[in-house]
Amino acid sequence: MEERTGEVPGMPELSQESERGRSPAPFGLAEVTGPSMVPTLQHGDQLLVRYGGIVRPGDIVVLRHPFQQDLLVVKRAVERREGGWWVLGDNPYAGGDSTDYGVVPQELVLGRAWLRVRPFKAGQRSPLAVLGWAVSAVRPLLGDRSASRRLRAR
Repeated sequence: MEERTGEVPGMPELSQESERGRSPAPFGLAEVTGPSMVPTLQHGDQLLVRYGGIVRPGDIVVLRHPFQQDLLVVKRAVERREGGWWVLGDNPYAGGDSTDYGVVPQELVLGRAWLRVRPFKAGQRSPLAVLGWAVSAVRPLLGDRSASRRLRAR
């Protein structure tokens, strides 16, 4: 898999029924790979994703890649355009977003990331390092309107 696209391995495959929002479990976990969402998300971060629902500009979303629909990617929904969403990675040097493949149709946007959990690194042994991880490991992913305006300018 290409690291720069921000793909999400381990993401559960969704049946057509769950993609239409009738799934009994509308939440799932996903692991981030690649640098496309740095600094917001790091390689190895876990995301709590809510499938379906309303997406607003600034939200971090999980979507099917428009040209390779078995590949799931994580991007920021910047704005609605005719035909779907314009999505960008927070890292302007990583690529693999709407600047490469254009507007993403609404039906390919699967869900919105609500929470980020940063994994504990094995080398963090000091009490101060463990405390620092505990304080910063879990963060809600709120729609960042300032980042949305900054990214829209690209």
